[in-house]
Amino acid sequence: MKMHKTLLTTLLSMGLLAASGAQAAGWCESGKAVKFAGLNWESGMLLTDVMQVVLEKGYGCKTDSLPGNSITMENALGSNDIQVFAEEWVGRSEVWNKAEKAGKVVGVGAPVVGAIEGWYVPRYVIEGDAKRKLEAKAPDLKNIADLGKYASVFKDQEEPTKGRFYNCPAGWTCELDNSEMLKSYGLESSYTNFRPGTGPALDAAVLSSYKRGEPILFYYWSPTPLMGQVDLVKLDEKPGVDKSVTVKVGLSKTFHDEAPELVAVLEKVNLPIDLLNQNLARMTKERIESPKLAKVFLKEHPEVWHAWVSEEAARKIDAAL
Repeated sequence: MKMHKTLLTTLLSMGLLAASGAQAAGWCESGKAVKFAGLNWESGMLLTDVMQVVLEKGYGCKTDSLPGNSITMENALGSNDIQVFAEEWVGRSEVWNKAEKAGKVVGVGAPVVGAIEGWYVPRYVIEGDAKRKLEAKAPDLKNIADLGKYASVFKDQEEPTKGRFYNCPAGWTCELDNSEMLKSYGLESSYTNFRPGTGPALDAAVLSSYKRGEPILFYYWSPTPLMGQVDLVKLDEKPGVDKSVTVKVGLSKTFHDEAPELVAVLEKVNLPIDLLNQNLARMTKERIESPKLAKVFLKEHPEVWHAWVSEEAARKIDAAL
């Protein structure tokens, strides 16, 4: 009987040690890949690629990136089909809010501080531009609520009786928000809700109109390269509306609980917004693909990312670069 008890105790101890060893092995050591949301806007792409390089070269992780719009990716995060959403604008998406309330996702850190969003028009629409011989076509335009009387200024070529509002591409969280705003401001009947197919298509529409000195009304955000290329005015919203933006790294709850060493890195990730905007502009001007720019950024700015990682990981990443 005593021998049986001793054997049982030994087996239990071995089982506990095995379980402890498996837990200590960690996410990457166990061979599991860290799957990222394949975000399709510039800052999201760069943040994703920077994080992937850090985890791969510094911590020996396998990583992958799965393409999809933000709503699809937030759903995938909630079900742990992906583990990391590099640039989550917290609180703006019902998908995220529900998943967070259900304890399926966790937001950590502050990868971007100072992000903004809103409805914009070129400054020359309101103030004119003497150098370009452009007259002010909407001199009293200050608020979104004023747009009702300026529909003809932003005329939709396909529906000339209406103005055109350039929304986000379908599938982006902001597209739903903006559609609701058109309703709440009573602009649905006077403006078409135009959704470009992609982010670059929205950029192209803005830059094309800007070069020609034509009026255009559109949603936009920062950090982005476009903000440094054109002079815009952000229209005010209703008094009391708070559109402050909090950006976090979105994690699946499973990953958050099972990979504390990696979470400790991701929650420290922060790219100063001015430096981020400079690099996004560089991406556009020099036509550098995001994965390449991520490595260039890490090589040129160790003072930024060394603070995120352990000394050993920093040495490995520096050597890899």
